[in-house]
Amino acid sequence: MKRGKKLLLALACGALLLVSWGVAITAKSDSQKQAELIQQSQAYLEDEVYIRCVPLLEEAVGYSGKHTEQAETLLKQVYTQLFEQSGYRSKYTDLLERQMARKNPDPEVFREAAEYYLSVAEESTALEILRDGIARTESQDLVDLYEANRYLFKLERSTYHDVTAIVNGTIQVKLDGKWGLADATGSLLIPCQYDKISTCWNGETIVMQNGLITAVDQNNNRLAKLHEQASDFGNYAEDRVPLKMEDGWHRANGEFQIGSAAFEEMGMYSNGYAPAKSEGKWGVVDTGNDWLIPPEYDQIIQDELGRCYAQQAVFVRQGDEVLLLVDGKQVGEPYQDARPFADGYAAVERDGKWGFIDTQGNVQIDFRFDDALSFGQHLAAVKSGDLWGYVSLSGELVIEPTFLQAKSFSQGSAPVLTADGWQFITLLEYEKGLSL
Repeated sequence: MKRGKKLLLALACGALLLVSWGVAITAKSDSQKQAELIQQSQAYLEDEVYIRCVPLLEEAVGYSGKHTEQAETLLKQVYTQLFEQSGYRSKYTDLLERQMARKNPDPEVFREAAEYYLSVAEESTALEILRDGIARTESQDLVDLYEANRYLFKLERSTYHDVTAIVNGTIQVKLDGKWGLADATGSLLIPCQYDKISTCWNGETIVMQNGLITAVDQNNNRLAKLHEQASDFGNYAEDRVPLKMEDGWHRANGEFQIGSAAFEEMGMYSNGYAPAKSEGKWGVVDTGNDWLIPPEYDQIIQDELGRCYAQQAVFVRQGDEVLLLVDGKQVGEPYQDARPFADGYAAVERDGKWGFIDTQGNVQIDFRFDDALSFGQHLAAVKSGDLWGYVSLSGELVIEPTFLQAKSFSQGSAPVLTADGWQFITLLEYEKGLSL
């Protein structure tokens, strides 16, 4: 009896072993399954029967085999043939997202995705993808594609009769003879209701209405009122605003506490310093009224807001010459004219043409423009003939001269004068708040 049971058990084990061997022999690997599915889809692809390829290739990419990349490539090709049908564009972009999210993604996937979004006029998404691809793969091809498209822009709808330069994300704008404050894209923050308005600093700006000077926030709520007599004021920065009193220009803070020192003229503070005129000569003062540059020059070169000092450098005019002073010492040769430094370079004029130099006086962009402004966000407004465009730090003209006037970029936007008035262009790479 015992012997019979042992025999039955041995037979059962043998049968089980035979079944296991059979399963092992007949089981297919993921790679084999993928290969068969791809082979089945090929016949449909040749006949352009794309809809029947979809389930085969979608099953193939669901396996973890060595043919995954081939199956994904074919599946993307099929999806693109079915774009006009609902849902296939999203299937295509979802597959791209999965490929880009992998640990070691292929740079070509980022290129494919970027080119797709460029083709459907979603440039900001394409630029975002390229930035991510560059950061993760360091691909020079992606850098080249990014550089070729990063200066695409859109023209905002807001239009004004006059504007200044953008600073601290805001800009003074004029409409129907009155001034207000807008953001960098031209959207109004403070209505155009004032006779004069200053730049904004720390959410506060100085305004004048019917001779009354007050401070307001960006919701146009009054924060302070000037009780002394002042006929004018300058731009507000670093909690300093110049006020024109009866005996000259004084600096005051946002609460209108007025300093004792008086100047014949005064500009806007930048990096702790402001241009000031005393006894007929110009110099540069700090916030404590000490002279960084003694008042012995005919002029301190300022931008349109009244700023003069950046990167320890300032331009001064003496007679017919404009000199570059760095740490108070002359650097380089004299120029005919100049703009204050920004983004490492300064625009200077020589022999009637404008180019750009660094703080050592070295020429970085040749003298070939009819006019130029300071850089802002790696772009500078330049004039060629009668029109303005923008040049990059490499000296390449990346936005063609098509505007009647142009100003510097800030936060991805710049004011430009068109036939309709002052409008704003915004680089598409800033639409999602990101840039490289």
